[in-house]
Amino acid sequence: MNASIRHLFAVAAFAIITSVSSGVAHAQKTEVAADKPTFDDMPSPEFAGGKQKSFKPKDWLEIETKIRATMSPAPKSMTCDRLTVKWYVAVKNPEKPGTMLLLSRDIEHVNIPLEEDVYASVYLSPASIKRLTGSDRGGKTAVEAVGYEILVNGVKVAEDTTKFRPGWWNAASDKISRSDAVPLLNKNETPFSNSWWDRYAEVFDPRSGR
Repeated sequence: MNASIRHLFAVAAFAIITSVSSGVAHAQKTEVAADKPTFDDMPSPEFAGGKQKSFKPKDWLEIETKIRATMSPAPKSMTCDRLTVKWYVAVKNPEKPGTMLLLSRDIEHVNIPLEEDVYASVYLSPASIKRLTGSDRGGKTAVEAVGYEILVNGVKVAEDTTKFRPGWWNAASDKISRSDAVPLLNKNETPFSNSWWDRYAEVFDPRSGR
């Protein structure tokens, strides 16, 4: 067999292997079961150590949902590499009564354990709550609705909302307008970053690439 024929056989074999591998990858299905989102006020945590300083804890607003991912066929790692939660939070507009501001944030999670309950969350800081309500407490009273979409490889696999119909965040309305006046924060951006670690899905950190 001369070199050119051997090369043709090698190219054909690679094409077959690539085709089979691609078929297996496309056959793998990811599903996510998720609960209705919940939200509540959480006082700033107090940490011991070093010189103690007096302060009066203010409220954070925590929004979360329980998720459970499955893959078929399941990988040996029993882990979903990545999924994205797109959060949508409608809050009362303090500048225009009767209208709402739509806050949104995409949070990417990595190394999600399969067939295990974990939580995804998003937060409003005390300063943001103050701006929305004029008070350091009771941030949840400013919330009109919370919704989310969960995407795996760009495909929506789950969604839910506390109020209205799913997808309300995309509906055109003169009663709600998108705003970046106050930011939604991921768990790593809050003082709760090291709290209840195993309860929550790991947040992707672009600074470390993981």
